[in-house]
Amino acid sequence: MEPEDTVPEQQREQGLGGLIGSTNDLAMEPRSRIDRILQWVPRLLSSKPHIVLLMFLGIYLIVLPILGLKVSANSELIGGNYTNVTSDIGACIAAGGTLTLVGQSRRRRRIEEERLRLARETHRLLHYIHDDVARQLGHAVPMGLGKPRGPGQPQASPGSEAGPAR
Repeated sequence: MEPEDTVPEQQREQGLGGLIGSTNDLAMEPRSRIDRILQWVPRLLSSKPHIVLLMFLGIYLIVLPILGLKVSANSELIGGNYTNVTSDIGACIAAGGTLTLVGQSRRRRRIEEERLRLARETHRLLHYIHDDVARQLGHAVPMGLGKPRGPGQPQASPGSEAGPAR
């Protein structure tokens, strides 16, 4: 069995892999209409009205028969039994947990993107302030980015590493 990273792109697109998609992109923005529609399923499952409905169904199908009240066979057929109700409540809990994790992942990604942007800006500013040291280290300093020199200091040419005359 090959890991997903080593499988060529064409093979991943074929068969069920292309149909179901990757599970690594849960936090990504939806691309197609069906993805946007399916994104509502966990929200609906973990919604308060749905959980309240399942609680009432659990009381009706589980608690009332325990207390001796008769529940019709049609009600049990349509509503399910205690196994169905408890597994539905578990699915709601799982859907709510998944939504929480996806939301945290999106927030974390936005924070990391901002942190990366700030680090790049800091690096660019350091090159601006210390352009001579950046050139000595072999970093390219874009034209016009170097700091202005005083009247007694010659401007270094972009390709040279020469600093002020000594």
